[in-house]
Amino acid sequence: MKKIVVAIPFLLAFFSCKEQKFNQKTTEAGKMGPLNVEGLVIQPATVSDVVEVAGNILPFELTEIRPEISGRVTSIPFKEGSSVEAKTLLVKLFDGDLQAQLRKLEVQLQIAEKTEERERELLKINGISQQDYDLSLLQVNNIKADIELTKVAISKTEIRAPYSGRIGLRNISLGAYVTPSNIITSISQVSMKKISFSIPEKYSSSIRPNMNVEFTIAGSNDTFTASVLASETTIESETRNLRVLATVRDGNNVLVPGSFAKVKLIMGTSNAAVSIPSMAIIPSARSKQVILYRDSLPVFVDVTTGIRNEDNVQITSGINVGDTLVTTGLLFIRKDSKLKLVKIQ
Repeated sequence: MKKIVVAIPFLLAFFSCKEQKFNQKTTEAGKMGPLNVEGLVIQPATVSDVVEVAGNILPFELTEIRPEISGRVTSIPFKEGSSVEAKTLLVKLFDGDLQAQLRKLEVQLQIAEKTEERERELLKINGISQQDYDLSLLQVNNIKADIELTKVAISKTEIRAPYSGRIGLRNISLGAYVTPSNIITSISQVSMKKISFSIPEKYSSSIRPNMNVEFTIAGSNDTFTASVLASETTIESETRNLRVLATVRDGNNVLVPGSFAKVKLIMGTSNAAVSIPSMAIIPSARSKQVILYRDSLPVFVDVTTGIRNEDNVQITSGINVGDTLVTTGLLFIRKDSKLKLVKIQ
């Protein structure tokens, strides 16, 4: 019993001392001055909605050169890697049999025309019937049609460039027998190039023909400009992207088909937007907040964000031009804190 009597006064004294120290700290905390913070007065800003995507450089036209008919190669006048004009002869196939047939038909035509002329004169004096003359004229026209068919067959032995461009490597040799399944070489149009890229579906309505896009390539510090040619009619179901093609002039042949390109598109620009530093945003589970300075007090405001870049973020709702935004000491500010602006921008 004596030990218990001694302990109770001791515990009372201990808790009384603790309470006095707590009340002293609370009093001192209440006497603390306002928090020193820095602020930013919201000004109208220019904000551009910039989209950066990966692209691929393509030739404007790329054609595999194949023969229309089978035959033996008798001539290959083109040089690999050279530039050629449209309709330049690239490969010649053997056409000796067709040339002989053409000469035969031309002789037959001469005789048939002379026969038709004589019978025309006889018809005028009723020397022959109209039916006999019509058969003679039909013979002339049939031979002319055969001549045209033979000339077309001869033209197929001459493989020419479909347009002006650069020839690739050849896959055949002189004297080889080729068929329509053989690829002789390829030709690409190099003065113009295409660039293929895909954009997210939310920007699909912003793409329009002749819209300018900028892009860069590895190994060059230059920025190139392309013009939108067309876009796909549907959005890819797997990626939810829209494929777009743009054209770019490349007179110096700097762009190599197959190269990677970094494409930048400006989807829209606002000259009266509200833009604040990203570090001023206080994220939470359900919303995003900022702190405004009003009469030495903090005001917590929910905001909606828009376009974001490396340093700033657009605010679409919640704050207005002219508001003073608190930019420092955000972690230490409470709703009942007192603030003091030590620096304002």
